[in-house]
Amino acid sequence: MQYRLGMVRAYGFAESWFSHDGKHRTVYTMGEGPGVVIMPEMPGITPEVARFAIRIADEGYSVFVPQLFGVPGRSLSTRALLSTFGQVCVSREFDLLASGRASPITDWLRALCRDVHAKVGGKGVGAIGMCLTGNFALALMVDPVVMAPVLSQPSLPLGVGARRKAGLHLSEGDLDTVRARTRAGCTVLGLRFTHDPLCPPERFAALRSALGEGFEGVEIYSGPGNAHGIKRTAHSVLTNDIVDRQGHPTRAALDRVLALLDERLR
Repeated sequence: MQYRLGMVRAYGFAESWFSHDGKHRTVYTMGEGPGVVIMPEMPGITPEVARFAIRIADEGYSVFVPQLFGVPGRSLSTRALLSTFGQVCVSREFDLLASGRASPITDWLRALCRDVHAKVGGKGVGAIGMCLTGNFALALMVDPVVMAPVLSQPSLPLGVGARRKAGLHLSEGDLDTVRARTRAGCTVLGLRFTHDPLCPPERFAALRSALGEGFEGVEIYSGPGNAHGIKRTAHSVLTNDIVDRQGHPTRAALDRVLALLDERLR
């Protein structure tokens, strides 16, 4: 309870509920302007995820952060990661190994995006997924209200074997819909560190092969001797591993996200 209250009191979010198909979840909201749904990374809505959402709201957007797993406001730690990963593994709403279909929870998220668009209006909704939820932004594009999809270090399906490393966590039918939308001008933006084992290079190669010019991949070199001292274990481009300083490649990645939102939603 203390963490949840912290999301409202310390960070200034409003707390609401959204229900679809019998599933009820808390959604934290902030800001005014076009709607942006921000899906948290493991182990949940950490302080870093909350600060990223605040940054987006400060740029003139209404942000909606659903609590999909974990404890909101709880700091990143090994214990938090392990406990949340265990919960996700046994949940029927997540399929960590599926390469030919999206996790069932994306149906609920599409409904949330439609609700956000109905509430705030505008040209459409942005959808930013990170880590476990990274490729969810791709699945949400099946709904035409999603106009600005961002896949930050998309980690599903888990890269066990060559097929899953190149997997997009999406059915062929939904991928056809995504292709049609990119041909109509809806760019898919992807972000990753080059040496991140959770988001292997095969995944971005598959996105480029499937979407052509409709996919814009930002890959930040994190190998030995890189000019910015980025650690080889770097994973979270927009949160834990960002260096919010002009000239740093992670700041450039954030700026590209902001530019995409501006291009597509304003």
